[in-house]
Amino acid sequence: MSAPDGSPVGAERSIGQLFASATTEMSALVHDEIALAKAQLKRDVKRGAVGGGAFAAAGAVLIFSLPMLSFALAYGIRTWSDWNLAVCFLLSFAANVLVAGVLALIGVVFAKKAKKGKGPQKTAASVKESAAVLQNAKPHPRQVTPADRVGHTVEAVARSSS
Repeated sequence: MSAPDGSPVGAERSIGQLFASATTEMSALVHDEIALAKAQLKRDVKRGAVGGGAFAAAGAVLIFSLPMLSFALAYGIRTWSDWNLAVCFLLSFAANVLVAGVLALIGVVFAKKAKKGKGPQKTAASVKESAAVLQNAKPHPRQVTPADRVGHTVEAVARSSS
């Protein structure tokens, strides 16, 4: 088993190596968070597109169905009930408006879901938090003991806890 930089786990690494490894991992984390934000934006755009499509469908149903469906429904009601033809046309129109209203409600629901999508904002906050942690990260030298001063050169060594 090895560490992310290729050295064996438990091997002693210098502070510079540890800091370089931490910087590399933070960079990878930021890239992954950016990819997550893009994926969440795509999802929110897709929801918005579905809502817009539902609104377009509602408009198309209202426009294109009125002439054909209104006549067919009005004459059908007239055949079954012997009501006045004008009342039959009004009932036909009301049915078409009801269908368009249901489609518009579906569009409103999807538009609200797209508007509520806060995925990228959460990811942006996470990126800012990661950057703040990285800005405050400083390598801490270990205490120099008299035994370390044998060769007058001090090498800081970090030990892995795993």
